[in-house]
Amino acid sequence: MLPAERKRKIVELVSAQDGCSVQELADHFGFSKATVRRDLQQLEDDGMIERSHGGAVPVTTVGREQTYGQREVQNLEEKMAIAARAVEEIVEGQVVCFDSGTTTMEVAKQTPKDGSVLTVTNSPLLALELGKDENEVKLTGGTLRERTRALVGPSAERFMERMNFDLLFLGTNAVDVEAGLTTPNEDEARIKEQMVGCAETVVLCADSTKLGDRSFVQFATLDDVDVFVTDAELTDEQREAFYAAGVRLVTEVA
Repeated sequence: MLPAERKRKIVELVSAQDGCSVQELADHFGFSKATVRRDLQQLEDDGMIERSHGGAVPVTTVGREQTYGQREVQNLEEKMAIAARAVEEIVEGQVVCFDSGTTTMEVAKQTPKDGSVLTVTNSPLLALELGKDENEVKLTGGTLRERTRALVGPSAERFMERMNFDLLFLGTNAVDVEAGLTTPNEDEARIKEQMVGCAETVVLCADSTKLGDRSFVQFATLDDVDVFVTDAELTDEQREAFYAAGVRLVTEVA
């Protein structure tokens, strides 16, 4: 296993188990404790985990936000599978908006680049991906948030005030049947809310780690979502709530 892949797997495991000891990580990956300690130190320096006595814990809480780099390495296979199914919602000739985020980045990577759709995003990273080959991309403008690499603020909001989209691929930090869709940052919440208001069809793309969780600011309710593509195993209560809101669930992704 290459060092970069090993570190990504460490972040995933620490996040999934809400913390791991050095011994647990060494046993799981078959590496020495010295190697694991070096990896943990590098990951902490990069802001991707927090060291604890004898191990590591995730950095996320309701009011605290992971960086783009942290989220980029987590649940990558699941995000790729979600993206593969989500792009099936695209129809030629549409205007398609992409919310910033690591799951929507995977959707962007699998979006046709033959110029058959006009794409819009508030993420410079997604814009570079979407703009490959023959695609035309509209970038919102605004102030770049270093933590998430999303464009926000008055300029981005004014751009959104004039827009209409056929389709929106929406990301979220958390989705809960009572709290709806939430995110830690108020500026990002405002731009997400505007995107939802501009879109004819909203496709929520979120992996299982987001389901049943809550963050600081609500930007949408379940009623605002048309399609939810996820790898999560929903409970009966969750399914009923989504169905009651008129959401089409797509939970069987490869």
